[in-house]
Amino acid sequence: MTTTAIPFSAAEYHALVSGAAVLNRSDAGLLRLIDADRVDFLQRMTTANVAALRPGQAALAVLTSPVARIEFVFTVLCQEETLWLLPATGQAEALTAKLRSQIFFMDKVKVANLSQEFRRLRVMGENAAPALEGAGLPVPPADDSFAGGGDVTVLRQERYGVPGYELILPVDQTDALLAKLTAAGALALTDNSACESRRIELGRPAVGAELTGEYNPLEAGLAWAVADNKGCYTGQEIIARQITYDKVTKHLVGLVSDEPLAVGADVMADGRAVGVVTSSGYSPALGGPLALAIVRRPFNLSQTSLSVAGDTVRISVLPSG
Repeated sequence: MTTTAIPFSAAEYHALVSGAAVLNRSDAGLLRLIDADRVDFLQRMTTANVAALRPGQAALAVLTSPVARIEFVFTVLCQEETLWLLPATGQAEALTAKLRSQIFFMDKVKVANLSQEFRRLRVMGENAAPALEGAGLPVPPADDSFAGGGDVTVLRQERYGVPGYELILPVDQTDALLAKLTAAGALALTDNSACESRRIELGRPAVGAELTGEYNPLEAGLAWAVADNKGCYTGQEIIARQITYDKVTKHLVGLVSDEPLAVGADVMADGRAVGVVTSSGYSPALGGPLALAIVRRPFNLSQTSLSVAGDTVRISVLPSG
């Protein structure tokens, strides 16, 4: 077995798991929706039941194509007079353009991209809440809830990405808040490498990896983000049929291997491709490589032996699965 170099520091991984870590997400953005039809507008476009949200509540939303493939994944924060949207990294402009293209002439909704004015930080780890409190920030009481602390909004997210708190604040306050968080015990991460490996360990799908136009939310591990108590939205009929008739034929799984797996490599069974590797990293918890893949059933079952590039791999149960 080849020794795999860990692409991040042990201290950063430790902070993400049992301490507190903060990631400066300088390339993440913020959109704002205003006017009377803002809720109905998103309700008819996404998997989230936006109409059920009350001020202080949030929901993960998936915007799907007419054939139910993923186009955008973002978080919706419900405020008294506005909706804030947190797009995936690097997608603020594209999401702005997509939403504006869907506004009909009778719709009373306006979309603004505030990404140049606001910054997002992510605070994660077992001691994330004490770090927030030490920095003088509120700790929201429940998953998918948010609270304000001065000019800073704190959103709690347990099921999407690496569990933690998303902080939204004016750009010019970023350095000062980072200083407060580090003084309160949070380690500032140098980049996203440790987060990526932790995400893979937790079996959480990411935009650009699993959450792409190749798959629908059910296949890519976001079934929990598909509301079953709302009306129609683009792609809803296909998703509803797959749920009702048990027609979800692909599933997100973990793959354990002796060697690192290449993203995009075919997962093979009996000489034919039954899936594809979507994310690959090193797992300190396992002490070796770990990957995510989307695999056709019944080959997605735990302990199933498959191969990638001629090497044997094994399906591993995901913590969030």
